[in-house]
Amino acid sequence: MRHLGLIGYPLSHSFSQGYFKDKFQKENILDAQYANYPIPSMGDFAALWETDPSLIGLNVTIPYKKEVIPFLQHPSSVVKLIHACNCIRKFNNELYGYNTDVIGFENSLIPFLKLHHTHALILGTGGAAAAVEWVMKKRGIKYQFVSRSSGANSIGYDQLTKEVVGAHTLIINTSPVGMYPNVNEAPPIPYEAITSKHHLFDLIYNPAETLFLTHGAKQGATIQNGLEMLHIQAAESWKIWNATTPIIQ
Repeated sequence: MRHLGLIGYPLSHSFSQGYFKDKFQKENILDAQYANYPIPSMGDFAALWETDPSLIGLNVTIPYKKEVIPFLQHPSSVVKLIHACNCIRKFNNELYGYNTDVIGFENSLIPFLKLHHTHALILGTGGAAAAVEWVMKKRGIKYQFVSRSSGANSIGYDQLTKEVVGAHTLIINTSPVGMYPNVNEAPPIPYEAITSKHHLFDLIYNPAETLFLTHGAKQGATIQNGLEMLHIQAAESWKIWNATTPIIQ
């Protein structure tokens, strides 16, 4: 029996276990199990592999997409470039790290992109934000990071004027603000500056419509959550876990 799973902390928000359980049942996959591993710190990471020799693959979520990299013997070229990993495969007792978020995000965003989506605001600066940045660079979309406080590569929410929001018609929330159970929270941006030309993408998928998306829809913007992105990246993870030799990216 192959053991797979998800590490992060906490994991009450995650749909991954349910997704793979349903997949295994529908496709009659009998040789794999998927479990949640809510580890409080990366100090518990090595013990997962030591105590379970059948563990061959993991997904990685908040807050460990960056912290897991030092444990990888073979990070992919994308992982090396964006410093974020969300998928691990063990081969010959060595860990190969991948980022399937970039594929999931790009493929789910493409149907919503318009010619006027030339400037983006990326809310948050964590591992998921790194994947979004990679896609923005690839597609030639100029972007600005926004965080709770300004930094070398980001501005603070207090610097988001109506003019800034109006000029950035693509707004992507990569932060956990608004995620279940804190469903009454939303990133503090001037939503009144959002128009029908805006597209709001929330990487959160629980709840299906965050307050961030609700505010955008009220202003006439198109909106989407991260559920399709989850499905695409999960399918890519499944390919990696089923490969008979390490996939080189």
